[in-house]
Amino acid sequence: MTNHSDHSILICTTCKGAGAARKLRAALAEHVSKRFVLRAVDCMAGCERPITVGLQGPGKTQYLFGEIEAQADIEAIASFAQQFLASDTGWSTASERPKRLYDKTLARLPAYRTEAKT
Repeated sequence: MTNHSDHSILICTTCKGAGAARKLRAALAEHVSKRFVLRAVDCMAGCERPITVGLQGPGKTQYLFGEIEAQADIEAIASFAQQFLASDTGWSTASERPKRLYDKTLARLPAYRTEAKT
C-alpha cells in the first residue's frame, strides 16, 4: 500500500458555488484518508441534484453521487471512501454502500483500463 494520495474525491463547485464546495471539502478533509486528494472541479452534470461528489481510484470503478449535504452526508461519504479505498476494484452494489447514499448514486462507471494493442 502506498502512502501518497492516489485516489480522488471530486466536489462540484458549479451549482451551489465555491463556498458550499469549500465547506464540504473542509468537512471531508477531517474524515477521509490522506490517500484521497479532495479536488474542487467544474460541472459534473449533476445540476438537478447538487452538490455532486465523485470518487476515483487507479483501475477502479468510479462513482458519482448527488444531493450531498455537508452535515448530513459526511459520515456516509467517509464510510464509502474507506470501503472504496480498501477494495481492489472499487465495485460495490447499492446495498453495500452506506444507506444515505443509496438514493444519491447518479452513476457508476467501469474502471478505465488501457488495452494492449496486438
